[in-house]
Formats: sequence, structure tokens, C-alpha cells
Amino acid sequence: MDAAPTPFHLTGQRILVTGATSGLGHAIALACARMGAQVIGVGRDEARLARTLEALQAAAPGASHLAVRADLTQAGDRSALVEQIGPSPLSGVVHSAGISRLSPVRMITEQHLREVQAINVDAPMLLTQALLKRNLVAQGGSLVFIASIAAHIGVPGVAAYSGTKAALIAMVRCLAMEVVKRGVRANCLSPALVETPLLDATATLVGSMEQERGNYPLGFGRPDDVANAAVFLLSQASRWITGTTLIMDGGLTIS
Repeated sequence: MDAAPTPFHLTGQRILVTGATSGLGHAIALACARMGAQVIGVGRDEARLARTLEALQAAAPGASHLAVRADLTQAGDRSALVEQIGPSPLSGVVHSAGISRLSPVRMITEQHLREVQAINVDAPMLLTQALLKRNLVAQGGSLVFIASIAAHIGVPGVAAYSGTKAALIAMVRCLAMEVVKRGVRANCLSPALVETPLLDATATLVGSMEQERGNYPLGFGRPDDVANAAVFLLSQASRWITGTTLIMDGGLTIS
């Protein structure tokens, strides 16, 4: 008997992943490639983009993956990226590019606030706007935004970062209502501590990582945990899900 078809594949889909050169974005890009997608990976560092493209080709030999250098806080770079994507529409977009810039409120500068806002909120929203204006998100497509558990709980030293992720979640709920008429879905993922380079920066404020690990019944996450959730939200397995946020925290908020 033939195996039942799975709705979790991404075969034949074009998926754009920002922040694809490191951390969660890199893991998501590779997971999409392994699940059959043609991946367009976006990043700011040419050398890391080249390594990412090599990794994508190794993950899915023969696929026509693309790596694009772009600073998504710059209007010109966003426009150039949109030109490179067209004219074929995307099946999905994962907005993974972001920064933390940890600092207690009493030390936050205006520049700090503007930089975190520009990268974590303005860039994904303005890129989404540009894609929608050019009809570059296919009917039945999926928009996935990487938020954070910091949007849901209080954590010392991450006020600016938490605020941007909370803003992103609120905006995505509204976006979901606007694009549903196109058959497009929009959702967020809110991971807690995941073993990525960002965890090293967080450690300076959180303190002992081993002590913090004790607050997670299932331990810290791995990049593939978030990548698998992103694949789910991109695939037709989640066709009835929009305007929601999936919290991924290893049991942190129930312990």
C-alpha cells in the first residue's frame, strides 16, 4: 500500500527567508530546502551568504536556490530584493532577521531604540508591504514572523527588544485580517531561549545558563525545533491557521 501523502512538504514552493545566514534563519532556510522548497536566503554579510548558499545546495542538490545580499532597513535594498524575486510569486516568507541589543531601561539610548525598531519591526513590515504591492505572495501563501517569548513575559534588560517583538505580534494579527481575502496566512513564532549565537549575548544578563536551564522543563530549544515549526506554518498542514502566535518555550511559562 502506498504511503498517505503528507501535507507537511514544501515541494515546488518558493520561500524567502531573511536572516538566513545565521541562527534561526539559517536553520529555517536549510529545513525548507530539505522539505523541497526553492529558497531565497537574504543576509547582509557576503561571506556568510556564500556559505549559506553552499549549505542550501548541499541540503537539496539540484535545486535553484538563491542568496541575496540586502540590508532590509534600507529602502533601496528592499526594492532591489523585490526586483530579484519577481515575477514569480512566493509561496512563503519567513522574517527571521533581527537583533537584540540588550540594555536596561536606564541605559537605553535613542539610537538604540531606533535601531532595534528599524530591524525588528520596520524592516519586516515594509518588506511585506512591498511584496504585497507587487502581488509577489501567492494565493494560499504563508507569512511567518519570528517574534520572541520576551514579548509575553518580563525579562530584565530586554525592554526595547521585547517591545519590538510585542509590536510585531500585534501588527501581524492586523495583517492577517488584511491578507486573508487573498487566501494568505500570517502567523508568528515566539521561541524562548534557543541554543544559537544570540544565547551567548543573553547570558550576560540572565546570569548562569545552567541555573536558567532549570526553568525549562524540556530544556533549551534547538534551532531545528523552531525550523520545524516554521515549516509547519509554511506548509498546507497549517492551512486553517492564521493571525496566531505559537509560543515555543520548553514549558517555561507553565513551570
